[in-house]
Amino acid sequence: MVTSPHALATQCGVDVLASGGNAIEAAIATVLSLCVTYPHFCGLAGDAFLLIGDAQGQVQTISGIGQAAADVSGYQGSIPVRGARSALSSAATVDALGQALEISRSQLAGRKSWGELLAPAIRLAREGFEISASERFWLNFRLPEAEALPDVYRAFLHDGQVPPAGFVRQQAALAHTLETLAERGPRDFYEGALAQRIAQGLREAGSPLTAHDVAATRARIEPPLCMPYRGGELLAHQPPTQGLSTLQIMGLLERFDLQAVAEGSADHYHLLVEAVKQAFMDRNRHVADPDFSQVPVARLLSPAHLDTRAKAIDMAHALPWPHVFQTGDTVYVGAADAAGNTVSLLATVYYDWGSGVLVGDTGMLWHNRGASFSLDPAHPNALAPGKRPFHTLNPGMYRKDGRVQLLYGTQGADGQPQTLAAVLTRLIDYGMNPMDALSRPRFLLGKTFSDGSDSLKLEEDVAPDVVAELRHRGHALSLLTAHNPLMGHPGAIRIDAGGHMTGAHDPRSDGLALGL
Repeated sequence: MVTSPHALATQCGVDVLASGGNAIEAAIATVLSLCVTYPHFCGLAGDAFLLIGDAQGQVQTISGIGQAAADVSGYQGSIPVRGARSALSSAATVDALGQALEISRSQLAGRKSWGELLAPAIRLAREGFEISASERFWLNFRLPEAEALPDVYRAFLHDGQVPPAGFVRQQAALAHTLETLAERGPRDFYEGALAQRIAQGLREAGSPLTAHDVAATRARIEPPLCMPYRGGELLAHQPPTQGLSTLQIMGLLERFDLQAVAEGSADHYHLLVEAVKQAFMDRNRHVADPDFSQVPVARLLSPAHLDTRAKAIDMAHALPWPHVFQTGDTVYVGAADAAGNTVSLLATVYYDWGSGVLVGDTGMLWHNRGASFSLDPAHPNALAPGKRPFHTLNPGMYRKDGRVQLLYGTQGADGQPQTLAAVLTRLIDYGMNPMDALSRPRFLLGKTFSDGSDSLKLEEDVAPDVVAELRHRGHALSLLTAHNPLMGHPGAIRIDAGGHMTGAHDPRSDGLALGL
């Protein structure tokens, strides 16, 4: 089974499985196709994260995080969130996928070549595809910022207008880049002819990244962090990702009897929101690149610390929350094969459309994850040469009885742990199937880029009595439309003891889960 936020990309992954490929190969083909069909959320010039599980339940992670440029002088006041100066960290997606393919070959006897897995993406870029509803939404949403995104609106509008539904887009420059990668291999992005074109394009645009910075990019293979939950364990990436935060949230919820709390009730939403607040206070103080800052992972995940945090949750009153929501956009891919191998993957360009900068003649939009650095030297995520930025991405797995039983992840930056808390309690505590768990109304905590007036956003299909009770407990909230695109696009796959799979992708996306 494969799930992703775009039906064409999901089909590309399923085709790989149908032709004898494994879960890693299917996930690679899917995300490469998303780099074409979902350009606002995903691209070759971004970052990516994978959890890879085998049939014995062993799990390893790949953190594909580009590091800051070696020369980051000249930044004062604040880091721009768009334009070439926001393109200040290298892009590790391609290297992460290349390393995943090596694991496929060396550990799973994978037989698909890099070129074979790129072929569907090349075809989509050359022959074209119908533009997605999600892309049209985000083009319209960002129209007021068109002057800050000239490359985006020059390349992705049609006759100066947002393309209509059914419009077929072709991307010849991106197709050529993909063909170069297919011929020369993933490291050509960093050290070969393509790398030279990338470095030249970045230099001409005004980015601080150099050919040396691009060549120095390496994804890291690491063991996962683990958190006990309801007789199993949840798995996530190590810092500088906020996988730690998701595990903390779920560790706090483990200390409450959700069987005594009705799903979708005021108690359910209140508990989720308050657990998020407790975890985010730790995240904002500590989570950064452990090569540069001490991140007390063991203490933050310890039972004693979680007990203290859980006791701070007041079920009758909301903790005031003035913090600003960090935006960001991402794609989730889950893949599982008949042999029991699994992949849970997120790839990102950070903001929708990333930096907004098309790099030379490559057809690639460079990401802007480096804009999340702080210029406060005392901040754990302070900008420094060669440092990896804090990352909101945290795909996950749930392992129980020695095997992976759930794959999950979501788009949504600060909203990722919040969405996962809602989805995971529905999947694990309330026993919902993936589509029901993903379809139910959700929340977002924090003053978002779209609405700075209130701290908590709820979708309007939350029951009116629940809304009233949450306001009574002190939550300052506003309502968004049901199935709002701002609520993230999670996907999930459940695998039972007999290998039967049930999957879904969020109905707020253009996604689809398909199985064989």
